[in-house]
Amino acid sequence: MYIPKPVDTEDVQLSEELLDLTEMIAENVHDVWAAGRIAEGWTYGTGKDPEKKTSPMLIPYDELPEHEKEYDRKTAIETLKLITKMGYKIEKK
Repeated sequence: MYIPKPVDTEDVQLSEELLDLTEMIAENVHDVWAAGRIAEGWTYGTGKDPEKKTSPMLIPYDELPEHEKEYDRKTAIETLKLITKMGYKIEKK
């Protein structure tokens, strides 16, 4: 049985500058996902149907329901926290 073991990032505090990146990364996460689905032949549909390859989430990020945006934001934040915890620095040029 698979038991997920994400790295504990509770102790990581992101700077305001990195937190400002969250929404941009979240939008890009959605766009990468959507581009992949479209490349696989998926299209927009009012309900998710794997057989017909339709999904109601194949819409622009700003049109997503808030709970879907939160999923992408969490991915962005946890990725930034992991990078920081591993000792890397993200600097803006």
